[in-house]
Amino acid sequence: MSASPHAEPGTGTGTPTTTEQTALLSPDSTQRISSRQSLNRMGSGVSTSGLRGGVFGSSVSLASSTTFSTDERALSGLGVGERLPYNDYTTIDWVHDLVKDSVRHRAIQALPGIRGYTYRIFDRCQGVIAATLIGILTALVAFCVDVSVATVSGWKEGYCSTSIFSGPESCCRESSDATAIFAWRLQGWKEGPCDEWVQWSDNYWASYTIYVLSALAFGAKDLDSSSSSSSVDTSTQKQQVEGKAMYMSSGSGIPEIKTILSGFVIPNFLTARVLITKAIGAIFAVATGLNLGKEGPFVHISTCAGNIVASLFHKYKHNERRMREMLSVACSAGLSVAFGAPIGGVLFSYEEISTYFPRRQVLWRAFLCSGVAAATLKQLNPTGTGKLVLFETGFGEDYSAAHYPVFVFLGVVGGIFGGVFCRANFLWSKHFRKFSLIKNHPVLETSVVVIITALLQFPNHMIRQPGDVVMTRLLVDCRQPVASTGWLCVHETATDSETRTKYFFWLIHGTVIKLLLTIITFGCKVPSGIIIPSLDAGALFGRLISNALPSIATGTIEPGLCALVGSAAFLAGVSRMTVSLAVVVFELTGEVTYILPVMTSILVAKWIADAIEKESVYDLAQTVLGHPFLDVEGAGHVARTVGGKVCDSLLPPRETMSEITLTLKGGSGGAGSGLVSRETMEWKLDLLKRRGLIDAGVVVVDEMGRCRGYIPEVELEWALNHTGDARTEPEGGDGTEPGVIDLFTGPFGEILDRTPMMISADAPVEYAVELFGKMGLRYVIVVEDGRVVGVIIKKRLVGWLDQLRSEH
Repeated sequence: MSASPHAEPGTGTGTPTTTEQTALLSPDSTQRISSRQSLNRMGSGVSTSGLRGGVFGSSVSLASSTTFSTDERALSGLGVGERLPYNDYTTIDWVHDLVKDSVRHRAIQALPGIRGYTYRIFDRCQGVIAATLIGILTALVAFCVDVSVATVSGWKEGYCSTSIFSGPESCCRESSDATAIFAWRLQGWKEGPCDEWVQWSDNYWASYTIYVLSALAFGAKDLDSSSSSSSVDTSTQKQQVEGKAMYMSSGSGIPEIKTILSGFVIPNFLTARVLITKAIGAIFAVATGLNLGKEGPFVHISTCAGNIVASLFHKYKHNERRMREMLSVACSAGLSVAFGAPIGGVLFSYEEISTYFPRRQVLWRAFLCSGVAAATLKQLNPTGTGKLVLFETGFGEDYSAAHYPVFVFLGVVGGIFGGVFCRANFLWSKHFRKFSLIKNHPVLETSVVVIITALLQFPNHMIRQPGDVVMTRLLVDCRQPVASTGWLCVHETATDSETRTKYFFWLIHGTVIKLLLTIITFGCKVPSGIIIPSLDAGALFGRLISNALPSIATGTIEPGLCALVGSAAFLAGVSRMTVSLAVVVFELTGEVTYILPVMTSILVAKWIADAIEKESVYDLAQTVLGHPFLDVEGAGHVARTVGGKVCDSLLPPRETMSEITLTLKGGSGGAGSGLVSRETMEWKLDLLKRRGLIDAGVVVVDEMGRCRGYIPEVELEWALNHTGDARTEPEGGDGTEPGVIDLFTGPFGEILDRTPMMISADAPVEYAVELFGKMGLRYVIVVEDGRVVGVIIKKRLVGWLDQLRSEH
């Protein structure tokens, strides 16, 4: 935030003094003061041009202190006021953090000699160093997760006699070549190329039982996490922290990250404890065979890594705006290591997650971070292939114009699947998970889902394995000798009707099961992602269509290509990704030849899905979880639909304004003195806390109602703590009488925002949406004929927009 309650004050002079420079550059300082004073010195230049109202106050005369009337004091005992939506969240102010960073930069430029030159060079390199370290750390965690998932999921089928901690591929890697291992994977780990891998049993029903029991056992870690998140023993602070870490490690993490990057604060969500818990949970969640992916957890893990690494640098640790820029950079590494898609990771962060991607420096740092992460993971080689491409294909055939109807059809079905899935998952999470039995016992829900998934997936050879292995099998070209012996190709190339009928049944079965199980799985209290299950369902359906219409529509086109196009269409319908998805598909498969079919299916799927459900699965998840999020584009559409003036929609109740307004008495021309009793300020702070108006503040006006400044609650509490108890001192700290505070000098003068952004009460509500969305403001003062009539904070705007969406 622009002002931390734990920071230390500086001098606040125009040119940084030696003392201020030391405070700005010291790792123990948080640059508490400089941003406010620099912003105040800008004067009216910060006000919005063309809007009604202005900023008043230059010279101030000292007069009698401000007091409250009997009627005003009576308000403190009333049960009036309001509790805002999302009131447990705090926000940052992008503009004030920008000014604070400018002050820090000027202080560095003023440092003399070799020390100053060295520090300036280091300051410029901090972003590059941080991005590189984030990429390396993310790749190391991803390597551990990938290897562990392969090992643990393999235990459902058998074990390695030479090393119990080796999966099927790593067990036979020394005695068999890569081609033989790949063919073995397509066969489902049956009749392996080496004697080291031992199946638990050759009996079908015994294998079935072991598979189900193993899935339930591997989910125990995630079930423990769910249990801790629903019922946390709060007897000690340590238990509270552990419970929070487990709770915050569930889900994909992407809705929360979007909330953080939009300017809200979720404490303890990006800590090292959450990173470790998320990684361990993802291992067992994927190994159970649940219909979820690890791309969501990887994005959360990379963002945790970004927060940990960036906190080592003073430039990012004490500036929330800068920190969020680095978190945007870190997000790209998550998808990069999940799919070996460095460019797609950058575009995914830009298109899907980051609501504030301000400068080219952030873009190229994300490019660097994503590239470093992918290069590091390639060298670590968790798959044993030595390649970055996860699902390498080689169809070797082109397509013609006659095939475009098939691509469009796959896009239509993918859009229907995505729209229905988003809506169904939202209703399932909103209603079913609100039942007391499920809400209070998430262990029960997760256990049932694990058992149902294992029972329904084991009979189907195509979906028995984890999602990435399933995708590898569905994209094979059966004309290649290495793939011809796999279960899928044997059944697909069969000529007898019985085998073909069975094959079609299992394709339909797999598609339906993936759809239904993913609906009830996404949102459980386990680390989960949605990309891999969507790709699997689309690939199954694409393969089904290519075999159902071989002569009518597809001609000689490879079924694997329809599987590729179908997977892209289904994922586009669920996530509404476009450019980033197309690039991810190309990097996943190494196929650039089929760019037009993939683009066609993605565009059609998005159009159809938007017609069914306007919001993506991540946006709906934010709604279910109750996280605030200001989508500028969506909010602008809602505002245009409703219309109206700011005063008609966003002004707080009169009782609330009475509580948060401080009128200065005396002074020349009614401008008001800056003197106010400490008791008054403490009372105002108490009113804010009593009403639960977290993230609000006190509006300072003169006797004529003109704005003299704004003090956010967190900064008001900081200033009161740093002025001491003036009533016990012989003289006030600023030279005033005991118990009296001057708002324009000392700690209060340093945190008082003398130039808050203002907007006319008659302005269209779209103005407020644009100001908060594009400037990243925390609050806006509403004026009418130069007089303050209200204040809008970001959470009030977000709550109002959410209410409008629900009504329309």
